[in-house]
Amino acid sequence: MVRYLQSLRRLRRKRPAQQHAQHTADQRVAVIGLGRFGSSLANELMHRGWDVLGIDTDTRLVQKYSDGLTHSAVADCTDPEVLRQLGVHEFTSAVVGIGTDIEASILVSSNLLEAEVPNIWAKAISRQHGQILERLGVHHVVLPEHEMGERVAHLVTGRMLDFIEFDDDYALVKTVAPDIATGVPLGQSQVRGRYGVTVVGIKRPGEDFTYATADTVVQKGDVIVVTGKTHAVETFADLS
Repeated sequence: MVRYLQSLRRLRRKRPAQQHAQHTADQRVAVIGLGRFGSSLANELMHRGWDVLGIDTDTRLVQKYSDGLTHSAVADCTDPEVLRQLGVHEFTSAVVGIGTDIEASILVSSNLLEAEVPNIWAKAISRQHGQILERLGVHHVVLPEHEMGERVAHLVTGRMLDFIEFDDDYALVKTVAPDIATGVPLGQSQVRGRYGVTVVGIKRPGEDFTYATADTVVQKGDVIVVTGKTHAVETFADLS
């Protein structure tokens, strides 16, 4: 068998007993591949109170991140028997963070599918890679470099403060309120009818974000959160 379990370490710091008692099996995740993407994801999940099993074939990476994870292991998950011995089939979620080795990414994803892990996330380094993973049946495919590049491009070329695009050409944008949306209640501004967007949140200088309603009066300089079709929110943000 390929290189297998080097370490399976408990996190040095202990959780409070009450918090540990409230922990459920649904808050366990296996992160396979501890490169920049996988390690960042694993650390964020730990901060959110999840139990994280971090796995990589690189001993150096496992040693680097092991003290910050619930469990860690040096293992090659292209071998389905390794996955079984690690107990990954008992997890409700698994993330394949392998990017550069497409063959390994596909093999590990296939093994997780055969193990019937309910929620499988996999990183893709290209659209073609992502299409292969989708055809395999991976539940969630992410292209972090592509998505981040697209997001930054919107921020650089437009007047947006933030941009997130969802499926079906739908986006959420944070932008400074244009003059056409200020001075009157949103219900009277006809923003939705004229521009096809909905203002869902508002932030005034020195205040927290609050939900927007039909009676909300947006003031000059307010930051607003707008949703709608991607082209519509882009056009609206350009009015700022």
